[in-house]
Amino acid sequence: MNDIVMPPIASLEEPLPEILMRLVSELHDVAYLIERIEPQLLEIGGDALLGSTDAIKVLQGIDLAVQKTRGIAEFIDTITGAIPDNWVVDVSTALSLVKLADMQKALASGHRHGHSQPLGKAAGDFDFF
Repeated sequence: MNDIVMPPIASLEEPLPEILMRLVSELHDVAYLIERIEPQLLEIGGDALLGSTDAIKVLQGIDLAVQKTRGIAEFIDTITGAIPDNWVVDVSTALSLVKLADMQKALASGHRHGHSQPLGKAAGDFDFF
């Protein structure tokens, strides 16, 4: 039987505070993307949506998801200030588990402009995955 030998993943050690702040940025992006859903649902569903108990629960769930995401981001942001800059971690394995290429790039490099999920795509554009 042949064993499959995977090439070793290159070590990518970076200061923990920098990594956590990239994570904070991604969480704020997630909150923003979730937040954009609610007005779209209201536009599509109209007044009938506001008359549905189940729909109201979904809208409340969207609000809660935004609040929780922003809360986690603020929590991480706050505790990051107490972490010494000389604490480093190897993020190579964790990055290999991130499936969205733009998010992986943002978390790996810290050099990102705008959102990891581009918001300016034309309607109808999609990515294959």
